[in-house]
Amino acid sequence: MKSRLSWNQSSRHGEFAFTLVEAVVCVAIVGVVFVSLYAGIFFSFAVTRSERENLRATQVILQRMEGIRLFNWNQITDTNKNPLTFLEQYVPASAGVPASGVMYTGQVAVTSVTLDPPAMYSANMKKFTVTVTWSSGNVLCTRSASTYVAKNGIQNYIYSN
Repeated sequence: MKSRLSWNQSSRHGEFAFTLVEAVVCVAIVGVVFVSLYAGIFFSFAVTRSERENLRATQVILQRMEGIRLFNWNQITDTNKNPLTFLEQYVPASAGVPASGVMYTGQVAVTSVTLDPPAMYSANMKKFTVTVTWSSGNVLCTRSASTYVAKNGIQNYIYSN
């Protein structure tokens, strides 16, 4: 048994091809999709870099504050042991490899504690504010944190044992 096709191939020969306009529109849509894809990938890398820099700045601040908390009362104001400005890099130098990456500039501000209402122990406390600044591209970024140090604080437990 022979089956016949319901349509004639010779009369519909050109209907299955794409026209030039359709092909150009398709290429334009694919171009927009790829540009959007690459812009999204670029943005995600920029956000990741920014978050790494923020995390490293927080680590620099915490490292500095932990050192400050362990100083005894006489060492707190000694600028040889506790400098008021410092520099840290994202990738510190190690094993003969020079330091590289983002440069963090830090400042330590020491102020007296003023409480409202005033307390008797205010003269035995200092407030330390560690501020770190760095340049991320063309943007200047800043992070800071504060802590209090008491004359009879944790450093007495560390050094008395």
